[in-house]
Amino acid sequence: MKIIVTGGLGYIGSHVVILLIEQEHEVIVVDNLSNSSLTVLDRIKEITGITPAFEALDLQKQVDVQTLFSKHHNSDGLIHFAALKSVGESVQEPLKYYQNNINGLVYLLNQLVVHKIPLIFSSSCTVYGEPDRVPINEQEPLKPTVSPYGGTKQMGETIIQDVCVANKTFNVILLRYFNPIGAHPSGKIGEIPQGVPANLVPFLTQTAIGKRKELFVFGADYPTPDGTCIRDYIHVMDLAHAHILSLKFLWAKKNESNCEIFNLGTGKGNSVLELIQTFESSTGQKVNYKIASRREGDIIQAYADPSKAKKILGWQAKQSLSLALKSAWEWEKNWQKEESS
Repeated sequence: MKIIVTGGLGYIGSHVVILLIEQEHEVIVVDNLSNSSLTVLDRIKEITGITPAFEALDLQKQVDVQTLFSKHHNSDGLIHFAALKSVGESVQEPLKYYQNNINGLVYLLNQLVVHKIPLIFSSSCTVYGEPDRVPINEQEPLKPTVSPYGGTKQMGETIIQDVCVANKTFNVILLRYFNPIGAHPSGKIGEIPQGVPANLVPFLTQTAIGKRKELFVFGADYPTPDGTCIRDYIHVMDLAHAHILSLKFLWAKKNESNCEIFNLGTGKGNSVLELIQTFESSTGQKVNYKIASRREGDIIQAYADPSKAKKILGWQAKQSLSLALKSAWEWEKNWQKEESS
């Protein structure tokens, strides 16, 4: 099968591309390189022996999107990762996020509907806002999000669902990720943040290796057992595997609705301090961290009820928090070694 992967050189996208190639699919990677690097293509080849086709284009340019589909209108599916994703930055620059994350999606949808190409949309647990209860299942009412980033995911889902109502033959799966961490077991692919990391684990590993002076834990006065926020940390390889199963589900056309929603998480919540302690015990590396004031845009706790994905897709998270953090550390050491060489 021929699959287009937007944002395919990014963190999650690159791991999915590897699995698709290993399953002998033809992959078309689309990326504007705003938060990724062409070196990832070389890494994908090192792991799989194959360099996927690459289209360097910006989804905010409608003419570029039209050109993409004039070349690849016979594709069997599209996985849409391309988006800005920093919660904190989105609070400071909301228009940047709405313009980037929504415009590109709309331009893609115009083409996907015309060419009858099914879509897997990279969504987020941020669409739930501050939940009334945990674990969170897919029926949890969506509340106002606490960041513009979450707002773009919530709005993106609404747009897609409206398109599905109007086009009954257009099939979509919305995957609501919880907190992806870790790296490929080869140590050759992982998260490469541009500048100061916006996510916890790459900031943690950069602190442990000495690139950052200290890790800030934003808030220790939340109503949780140790006062820090609780999240559902899922190994990126588990997350990537869910996309393969989602494609198979779409192609089998056994879905009751033409727009299905699945939570992707472990079903277990860990606090920020628990994650730091697990990293230290798993790797033997101490982390210099400091408690700081709360960060705007953070919710208290969120972890998934992933039972629907298990029942319908046959998917569940298998990798432990310890293993995910070990893989992130191995990737960090390899990356810093290459950076300094």
